[in-house]
Amino acid sequence: MAHVNICLKRLLTIFNIFFAIIGGLIIGFAFLGQTLSYSHGGGNIEGRGTGLIVLYVFGAVTMVVAVLGAYGSHKENKGCLIAFLVCMVIGSLIMLRSGIPAATMRPMLAGILEQKIRTALPLDTASLEDRNMAESIQQELQCCGLFSYRDWEDSIPDTCLCNQAVEREGICQTIFTEHMERKVIYEKTCFPIVLQYVLLIADIVIGFFFTLAVLALLGLALSSVMIHQMRHGVRAPVMMAVPAIFSAMPPKYEELKNPPEY
Repeated sequence: MAHVNICLKRLLTIFNIFFAIIGGLIIGFAFLGQTLSYSHGGGNIEGRGTGLIVLYVFGAVTMVVAVLGAYGSHKENKGCLIAFLVCMVIGSLIMLRSGIPAATMRPMLAGILEQKIRTALPLDTASLEDRNMAESIQQELQCCGLFSYRDWEDSIPDTCLCNQAVEREGICQTIFTEHMERKVIYEKTCFPIVLQYVLLIADIVIGFFFTLAVLALLGLALSSVMIHQMRHGVRAPVMMAVPAIFSAMPPKYEELKNPPEY
């Protein structure tokens, strides 16, 4: 078997160790999301189960592929490296196929989200699930209404109200309802804050897709070069021979002596 460059071999092994760490982080993130879902939803993770399963599977596949590549590079196993190369090709195509549409949709995300949220207005007549979600957002983000406090019509909930401690911070406003009832509510509306978090998550997801695509292309290139070297070997450097006529040693001369006189 032809030998490969030792630096390339170590670089591909380190790359796969890093790749395995990414897979472990994805599994850890999925476990954290599952734990938070249980703590906030009382064990009901309906609607999030598919996303968690995808994260678990993706993290596990990433770790398996990384182990395959690390073993192939360390043992110089051509079969494992070819399988790793195929996985890198498929992975890079999947990441680009997911990342490019996500990056294209990102500028339109604000309009799509606003259009979807406006279908739930007014909030006082919305479904119980929508009202509970809106009140939870108001309580967490200290805001009132999605676009305006008027989203609640004349039934402003307690989650919009400011207490005395918050009122001194200057983030509240005073309004009067149709029944001339004075209320001190949060000045900010919730939609701009929610949109900011949604766009941040979208940027993280897009960056995740393209980062994995670049890593897959790098793994593809390293494994391709290593497979090529295993087939054809590493070309040894050519040493130029110095002709004898240019030898550094000077020629030996015989000592000339005068012939004896008789």
